[in-house]
Amino acid sequence: MMDESLDLERARERFDASTDFTVGLEEEFQLLDPKTLDLVHRFAELKAACDGDELLADSAAGELIDTEIEIRSGRGESFAEAVELQRERRARLFALAEGIGIALGAMGTHPWASYLDQRIIDTPHYSRLRDELRWVAQRNNSWSVQVHVGIRGADRAVAVCDHLRGVLPALLAVSANSPFLDGHDTGLASARSEIFTRTFPRCGIHDPFGSWAAYADFVDLLRATGSIIESTQLWWSIRPHHAFGTVELRICDAQTGGDESFALAALITACIAQAALDHDDGRLPAPQRAREIEENLWRAIRYGMDGELIDFERRRTIPARAAIEGLLEWTAPAREALALDVELPEANGTQRARAALAGGASIDSAYRAAVAETGRTYAPGRALLASEE
Repeated sequence: MMDESLDLERARERFDASTDFTVGLEEEFQLLDPKTLDLVHRFAELKAACDGDELLADSAAGELIDTEIEIRSGRGESFAEAVELQRERRARLFALAEGIGIALGAMGTHPWASYLDQRIIDTPHYSRLRDELRWVAQRNNSWSVQVHVGIRGADRAVAVCDHLRGVLPALLAVSANSPFLDGHDTGLASARSEIFTRTFPRCGIHDPFGSWAAYADFVDLLRATGSIIESTQLWWSIRPHHAFGTVELRICDAQTGGDESFALAALITACIAQAALDHDDGRLPAPQRAREIEENLWRAIRYGMDGELIDFERRRTIPARAAIEGLLEWTAPAREALALDVELPEANGTQRARAALAGGASIDSAYRAAVAETGRTYAPGRALLASEE
């Protein structure tokens, strides 16, 4: 029996009935021992606590591994409403975690946890993924932030996804927050992208589809050939979400600071909305070529905001910071219309972590400072580390 999420006619109907620019936020957190900051296999325990909370029962969810939990804002009619919904969920999650002796971290990777110790959540869904993906699932100890924006019209949603493919490297660069892995500085700005985006099937940046009909035809082919049995197996970095009638952008690392996570989400919302507005005005350019996006994606993974991206139209490189300034200039109409405040920090998570190392800190102490910042900024007054009590 076909999974409902792969009923592409119903998905089209959801997009055609969707409301423009509603917003949903999803944030993933590491489950940690407050003293050692090692990952702890306590998802089931924390999820059981969440199930007793009227908000978190439906908002907290698992994401493959049992050292991770995600909270979802649900639908906000505006970005501001989604933020307030998520603030309340953050506060409740951090309080519950603290109450059972779990600290929560927010970076794209854990600095020293061994993937060999990782365990997959014990449900039929995740057991199937474990059996299908094997090492790929085992290796994926990574955390991210995702943003959903309502887009009315299935063809319009595909056009937005097609265009935003070219924006993804800049958004990854500004969000980069995973320099450490396996106890080492990887030299990458986003190691998470190498162990998730580069390894999962049907992940990363897809070719442009051009229309809902072409998109639906390919997805139906994947279903018919047994490649997928549900739409969640389409792990692309930007995708139409069949159940919600949203465009979901999923390329960014989890953010250490609560305010910077909201600022990043505001920028993502602005990019999705501006692409839709430009489509309506007939001003969307042809989608960027895959080989060009691939080159900039590598630059974002490797160097983040300390590097350069290629402006293929002008055939020259520009600083990553200039690319972000270009996004802010391009999205000014959408940001004004939707009251989106984008106040990004001067340095992103990777830059701050490397600055700490340059100042003499160890990876352990740099990470400890990051976890403390997460506790202060996602849920002020809660989730103190044992050493701070």
